[in-house]
Amino acid sequence: MARWAIAIHGGAGVDPNLPEHRQEEAKRVLARCLQVGVDLLRAGATALDVVEAVVRELETDPCFNSGRGSALTRAGTVEMEASIMDGRGRRCGAVSGVSTVKNPVSLARRVMDKSPHSYLAFDGAEHFAREQGLEVVDNSYFITEENVSMLKLAKEANSILFDYRIPLAGADTCSALAAAVEGHGSNGMVMNGLPISIYAPETVGCAVVDSNGFTAAATSTGGLMNKMTGRIGDSPLIGAGTYACGHCAVSCTGEGEAIIRSTLARDVAAVMEYKGLPLQEAVDFCVKERLDEGFAGLIAVSGTGEVAYGFNCTGMFRGCASEDGFMEVGIWE
Repeated sequence: MARWAIAIHGGAGVDPNLPEHRQEEAKRVLARCLQVGVDLLRAGATALDVVEAVVRELETDPCFNSGRGSALTRAGTVEMEASIMDGRGRRCGAVSGVSTVKNPVSLARRVMDKSPHSYLAFDGAEHFAREQGLEVVDNSYFITEENVSMLKLAKEANSILFDYRIPLAGADTCSALAAAVEGHGSNGMVMNGLPISIYAPETVGCAVVDSNGFTAAATSTGGLMNKMTGRIGDSPLIGAGTYACGHCAVSCTGEGEAIIRSTLARDVAAVMEYKGLPLQEAVDFCVKERLDEGFAGLIAVSGTGEVAYGFNCTGMFRGCASEDGFMEVGIWE
């Protein structure tokens, strides 16, 4: 019997000035969702079932940018995307432009299991969800007051924001954002041209190896605040934001365009396969050598029960656990 292991994330790139209560809230959500996965693995669930169940939990909680609480488009609507991959036979399913499906990750799994395709988007994905009897809700279900305020801020500044929940209180929002972009606050740290205080992708993901040695990964997100309608990031792209095979399972988070260019998730598996590196060394190599000037992070598990993560930015919301009793939830290095 192999050793099971699980890793989850809630986004890479965290404001070092994030208030303590926000940190604790995020860690509580991560710990609860991690425990869901641990309980399922102890009960003998498959890796594929576990990643779907854990990501559903993360999508349902508005703490992170997926499902309820997703970032808003320029039109003030939500367009979500998700993917799932089974390391057995490298089967996969993905969706984009989803606006009424309560749990996009479950729709991605239905695409994998119940359709002849690997990827459906927009009207086609929505129609398929209804054919499959998945739960749908009004688009307003996904929209929170905080994100409406953040969209207003983004429009006033004519910027795309990587959604984060730190209000620029007590100042004109446009002026405050302009000052931040010039390098003030957050120690001048910038991701994708924006100050870290308003950057945080908050994409969610899960990577698992079960007691049979089978791997799976899933990733889900609402994307960027004030994004153009129709924009697709790395999260639904197999090999970029999500990948699973016999060597490992990987879920990525961060600057989507950089992750797409580097095919980051697949590269971890390729480095293990072709360079013979162990999991953590493969993760470290890809984060350091493959992102060029981009910023991102990832979680990974190996087929033998190892857990690894890496990021080249300030923090990543994450948690992991293994069969030997190890369990951790963290944000910083």
